[in-house]
Amino acid sequence: MFDFLTAENEESALEQLHDLGCTDGLPVIIPTVERVTKSILATGLDGDMVLGVLGPLMGVATVEKVAAAAVMAGCKPDYMPLLVAAVKAVAQPEFDLSELQATTHCTAPLIIVNGAARNTCGPVASGYGALGPGHRANASIGRALRLCLINIGGGRPGISDMALHGHPGKFTYCLAEAEEESPFPPMHTSLGFDESDSVVTVLGCEAPHSCLYSDNADDPEDAEKLLHILSVGLTNIATNNAIFASGMALVCLGPKHANVLARSGHTRESIQKRLWELTHLSKADHIRFGGEFGKHFIDDPDGEYPAFKAQEHILVMVAGGVGLYSMVMPNWGGAGHQNSAVSMKVEADFFCEIPGLGGA
Repeated sequence: MFDFLTAENEESALEQLHDLGCTDGLPVIIPTVERVTKSILATGLDGDMVLGVLGPLMGVATVEKVAAAAVMAGCKPDYMPLLVAAVKAVAQPEFDLSELQATTHCTAPLIIVNGAARNTCGPVASGYGALGPGHRANASIGRALRLCLINIGGGRPGISDMALHGHPGKFTYCLAEAEEESPFPPMHTSLGFDESDSVVTVLGCEAPHSCLYSDNADDPEDAEKLLHILSVGLTNIATNNAIFASGMALVCLGPKHANVLARSGHTRESIQKRLWELTHLSKADHIRFGGEFGKHFIDDPDGEYPAFKAQEHILVMVAGGVGLYSMVMPNWGGAGHQNSAVSMKVEADFFCEIPGLGGA
């Protein structure tokens, strides 16, 4: 249970939270007992239930602590099942959270939502500007996870969060897949879940890299050209994935680009395979530009090497507005599990709105 703070009013409470380093630098909703209780009840779980341990501080993430972060971030109680799943995901060993929080790289957990919970626990935006301002669920769910990483995991800049620059996704980084706009089955089905499941997938990513491609349905090389453009954005020699030859990354296809690939007969799996082939890079370039990491190929300098160890390490989803752009998100690729993506089923069967309790 909490050690409770007291303040004369909400203004002084906010200043106290800022002074204690409990915020992300922006104003927060004060997590009063009534507000936190409402979010706990919405999960159908006990407040002291442990969801995981968050590094590097190795703080225990209970439902109550996560609910406090949700309130501070401005989440509605409806969003709690998605946040609970995201916290469980980053607490898994495969996510390498302690190392991700402490790295000098600019990585941040990106939350991807699939299934009916996109709407029943949101709505979580998947179309125009999904990673930008104006979408409450996206903004507050991603922000709530960050507040968990600060206040439970101990990730504070320059102390334990050693990112040299960071990026805006370290405030909030969350979107849903545009399943209705996609010519492919939902991403979570390729990760072993049933289509009827709701799933949160979390991957540590850099900021989105915009990939411009003007399609031409009369060009027989249309799809191949698009895949080439995506591969360059995904693993140019400046990326960690190219230098470390490890990790995972995300390709977020705009609906128009997704249709370019679909009309050429591509599936999600064939897109992953071709992108994996196109991200085999020159060993000579690695030796020339890779600095201390280039020594890896000194004894075998000819030919190419794969930037990813397997095609499945390139995740492919569809989101965004209709137009000329798709996005790619390279990642860090360090630590014991190479900063792997983790997916968690959303448990929303017990969710209910609890009326009559004070809230923000």
